[in-house]
Order: sequence, then C-alpha cells, then structure tokens
Amino acid sequence: MLDDLHEECGVAAVCRLSGKRPSNGPNKVLSGANVSRLIPSLLLDLQNRGQLSCGISSYNPKRGQIVDTYKDVGVVSDVFRLSHPAKALAILEEYAGQMAIGHTRYATCGQEDASYAQPLERHHGRRWKWFSFAFNGQLANVQELRKQLLRRDEYHIVRHTDTEIIMHSLSYLLRGDKSPDLLEVFSGLAQRFDGSYNIVFLNALGQLVIARDPLGFRPLCYAISGNVFAAASESVALANAGFTNIKSVEPGTMIFIDNGRMRIERYAPVQKPARCFFEWVYFANAGSTIDSRGVYVCRANLGVALGKIETEPIDPEDCVVVPVPDTAKPAADAFAHELGLPCVEGLLRNRYVGRTFIEGSSRQERAKRKYTPVPEVMQGKRVFLVEDSIVRATTLNVLAEQIKTRGRVREIHLRVSCPPILGPCFYGIDMSTISELFAPSYLPRSYRGEIPEKFTRKMAHAVHADSLKYLPLSTLAECISMPEDQLCLACLNHHYPTPAGERLYRRALRRARNNDHRRAYE
Repeated sequence: MLDDLHEECGVAAVCRLSGKRPSNGPNKVLSGANVSRLIPSLLLDLQNRGQLSCGISSYNPKRGQIVDTYKDVGVVSDVFRLSHPAKALAILEEYAGQMAIGHTRYATCGQEDASYAQPLERHHGRRWKWFSFAFNGQLANVQELRKQLLRRDEYHIVRHTDTEIIMHSLSYLLRGDKSPDLLEVFSGLAQRFDGSYNIVFLNALGQLVIARDPLGFRPLCYAISGNVFAAASESVALANAGFTNIKSVEPGTMIFIDNGRMRIERYAPVQKPARCFFEWVYFANAGSTIDSRGVYVCRANLGVALGKIETEPIDPEDCVVVPVPDTAKPAADAFAHELGLPCVEGLLRNRYVGRTFIEGSSRQERAKRKYTPVPEVMQGKRVFLVEDSIVRATTLNVLAEQIKTRGRVREIHLRVSCPPILGPCFYGIDMSTISELFAPSYLPRSYRGEIPEKFTRKMAHAVHADSLKYLPLSTLAECISMPEDQLCLACLNHHYPTPAGERLYRRALRRARNNDHRRAYE
C-alpha cells in the first residue's frame, strides 16, 4: 500500500508453565526458567505492525525489580541490539524472567519518544497493584473514559493516548486492600471499553493475562510447546519460533496463567464478531492464519475475483501484470494466472530505506525513493498495476507517473483488490478523517458497492492511470471465506459495529461538511 497506512501495534507474551511436559520446539533453545529471550524473536515477526518503538517487561521473583521493563524508540533489531550479540545477550540476561510480555508500536496518537513506548509499567508496593501491560488497538470512547477519570478526585492524565486510559482503568479496578479476581477486573474493562483492544498483562504476583476484545477486531493467537506458552498478534511469529498447533484466542476470552497454571475464561458476553477485513487484505503477514483463514490464500482469492470481472482486451504478448510490493503480490499473481498473463516485478522496493530523514519528507518523495520502476520488463506494454487498496492516493499518482515516464509503458490499468475506502477507522488504523480519503469525493451518494464507469474514469485520470477497477464490495467476504456480518466493513459501508464508532462517524461527517480537518476523536 503506497499510502503508508499503519495498524496500531503488535503484542506478544511468553511464559514457562508448571509441570513436566515433552520437550520440543522452542524448548530446545531455552534453558532454565528464562523464557523472556523469546520476546525479541516474536517481535521481529510482528515488525510489520509497528516500527516506531518496542519493548519488553519480564517477571522474575528473585529480582528486586520483580517486574522490570526495557523499551525504546526504534525497530526491534536496534532496540535489542541484535546485530551486537554480546549487547543483545546482556539485555536479555538483565531482563530474564519466567514470564514476559512484549510490544511493537506504531502510533495513531501520542509522541515519538520512549515514554510513549510500551509495555507500560505501573509500580506499587502491593504486588497485585504492580503490573505492566501492552495493548494493540484503539478505544473509540477514549474521550468519554478520560472525562470519567478526571471527574474522580485528583486524577491527572499525562499522555494523550488510550494506553494511559487503560492503565488508569486497570489501576482503578485493582484498588482496595485485597487482591481482586483478574477475571472480574477484565470483565470490568469490557463494560467500560468500546473499540478494539488486545491486551497482554503481567503483575508482580506472577500472573499473566492475554485478552482479546469481545468483537475480535484484531487477531490474537497462542500455542504451547512442551511447558512453554506463547501468544502473539499473528500466527507467523509463533510458527517461526517453533510452535505448532497454533490456535486463535476467541473474542471476549482471556487466557489466565497464575504461577505457571493456565486456564481459559470468558470475560465478556458472546457477541457477533467484527473482525477487521483489512487484516486479510493488507496488514497481516501473508504467512499468517487468522481465525482459521490463511492470509495468503485470501489475498489470492481477491486476485482471482478481480480477474473474473476484467473487461480490458487481454493479449499475453502485449500485457503484463505488475504488483505494487509487497502486500499486493499474492493478488497480482492470482489475477495474472486467471487472465493467462505474465506477472513481473516491474517495481522494485528499496528495503534499505528506513526511518531516516526521508520518513519526515513528503509521501511523494518517499515513493520516489522507495520504489524503482524496471523498464526492461514493462517498456511499451499495457500494464495491469495491482494494488491492495487505495486510501489517500497521494503517492499512487506519483508512482503511476514514474511508471509511465521511467518505465516507458504504453498504458496503465490500475486494479485494486479491495473496495473503495469511504470512511475513517476508529478501531486502530490511522485513517481518521473523511477529507483525507481518495474515493468519497468521486463516488455518487447512490453508491452501494458497484461503481458506474463514468466515475472510475475520473478516478483513473486523477492517479494518471488509463483505467481503474475496484474489487466489488459484494465479493469481499466470500474471498475471505467469512460471513459478511462477522467482519468489520465500516470504512467500506459506514456500518460501524459499536456505539462510540457510530457517534464518531457522525461527528466526522459534520466536520467534513464544515471543511474541518480535525480527527473525530480530537
């Protein structure tokens, strides 16, 4: 996706379970009780979910700092000094523990400094009140929660993030002179929170919680190998660490581990799921499986569906298919196969352009540096450029122009393996206003999933393409092999699955009409 769209964060957790179990998988590289060294490995495979900062909190009752946290701004390899084995080992030895949680962050709100990095730790003299947690998602009712907290005596909010709101909410539910039941604590959160929230939590009593929000917006999975338990936002992280028999955490359930003993509890009533369709289309690693649906296969299905509705003349001698790297490649391969066309790498991605001064420049400049057209495979051809989605389109037109001038192609036919994005997301994706979106200003009010050609012609012209075709909304759920009413399609059809999301959308509409570019939750 050219618009540098980001999803907010990835989480991981690991724990040594009690009892003797057959040793296999990751146990081969873990000695003694220390399992925290698995966290950097898990986070590396969640780096696609956030590159701003990362960190680890571990539990070790033999330490003065029973719960201790290490975090910083930067990618996983830099923060954990993975290119310097001795320094990396020193970090992992200092934060050794029999249970640990980890986080990799992309911010939709908050500043780019280490104090906003997660996990977020809260010290306290009483061990059940001393905890650390990490969070993936976004609370749609964060402003209401902030006002509720500030109405209580002497509360003060330092950071303008929902992470701090979660910390204060947890602290409030843990108050009192007796250690509360964590099932009741998380049930209390479910009654307060509206939005997406996957949480990994540990405290100084040696208790670990992995909780998926009641609607299951974001993926969360777990596995056990021998006596090592691990959880992560994506299955590929667990698979690459050597785990098998990976399972999804069911929406509204929590895995509770107390001093090595594990059980699964339902902390929120059963509701109709609202899984984010974008996970299969773009966000998740293509090697992951989410709620039993393989991401790669779903993306290939999208490409086949695009191929079935193609109306342009097809000549294998004259046409090539080019994917926009990297997430559009499965769809592009399947699209090409469906039409009997070659799929070529006409765009090469510069994988060494990182978070440098370039990141602060315009999206157009980043696109020029990030992708290199290869004229040898495209020159004089009619190119079917396959993209996974169009959000803002601020860089797509730059890239299309580059393909025409530097790639010396004859025509560009843009094919998008996702329906038009029409509304903001309030559940963890950084597209927060209607005015920033490409499609709404071109589509008629009568749009219900099918776009008349006169409108797509205007859209194609705006991005320097000769034609443009979106995946029809009616085929999306079938491609994912998921019932449509179990997916969150709010940014496609304006049907927000929570009350706070509906309120924010109405506010976003009012602001768009008044040319007010503020985000709805500001």
